[in-house]
Amino acid sequence: MVDSTELNRLFWHSRRGMLELDVLLVPFVKEVYSSLDAEDQARYRKLLECEDQDMFGWFMQRGEPEDADLKRMVRMILDRVQPK
Repeated sequence: MVDSTELNRLFWHSRRGMLELDVLLVPFVKEVYSSLDAEDQARYRKLLECEDQDMFGWFMQRGEPEDADLKRMVRMILDRVQPK
């Protein structure tokens, strides 16, 4: 179970000030993060440590992370918003 203090902290770290990232990360942390297992929660926190420009490229599908954990998290976030 994730406590409200941690969720609040993650919410603010998910707000990057770049609209393209904010519309992906903020809803993800609000709606999905709590239901993730501990490993995926750690992957999300690791993603938040990345540079905005790197994340922008990954989420715009102009590249992908070399790190398998980051690649998994980027794919998980994109799968939520892309039509099937």
